[in-house]
Amino acid sequence: MILPPTIPIFPLPNVVLFPNVFLPLHIFESRYRAMITDALASDRIIGMVLLQPGFEANYEGRPSVYPVGCAGVITHSEPLPDGRFNIVLRGLEKFRIIGEDESRPYRLAHIEAVPEVPNESECAAIKQHRQRLEALLAAVAANRRPESRLPSAVPDQDLVNALAQYAAFDPIERQALLECNGVLSRCLALIELLEMRTMAVGGASWAGRSVH
Repeated sequence: MILPPTIPIFPLPNVVLFPNVFLPLHIFESRYRAMITDALASDRIIGMVLLQPGFEANYEGRPSVYPVGCAGVITHSEPLPDGRFNIVLRGLEKFRIIGEDESRPYRLAHIEAVPEVPNESECAAIKQHRQRLEALLAAVAANRRPESRLPSAVPDQDLVNALAQYAAFDPIERQALLECNGVLSRCLALIELLEMRTMAVGGASWAGRSVH
């Protein structure tokens, strides 16, 4: 699906969407109810962007957002009796904001798409790193039962993006992962972050021991 040059954007302080990953959302603010209503009547596309620190002072207005976000298509929508919505987005493609249109109560952004299509050698490298990625994830997970292992049927690129979205990272860390130059770069950054978590867990366990 080709992204239109102007899309509605939904800024949040703690959510980063990645391509081909699903995201459930509850929509309750009046301006974003209007956004969803309009999106459902057209191409069903909205863009998720992360609010920059300090947004609280101007949340009701147009606080600063990070310039790179990810567009998603509404795959499921549930209108509620009081006008709220429950929706599910599927990530489509990264974009960069190049301007804003202030003609609506919600935010509209002029964007340029940032496609991520790894070449053959990049795909092979991602596949090679997958085992390390899964092992690191298991090492930092609270639940280490065998059934918690990720299904092997998940394609390599989708696995990288799903972990970037749902692993226990700070929003700014997720934003940095989104802004990586392609999926291979994201995969390597993800491994580095998980290695840091593994070292932190190991350090914490040693910190509680006395040495005789």
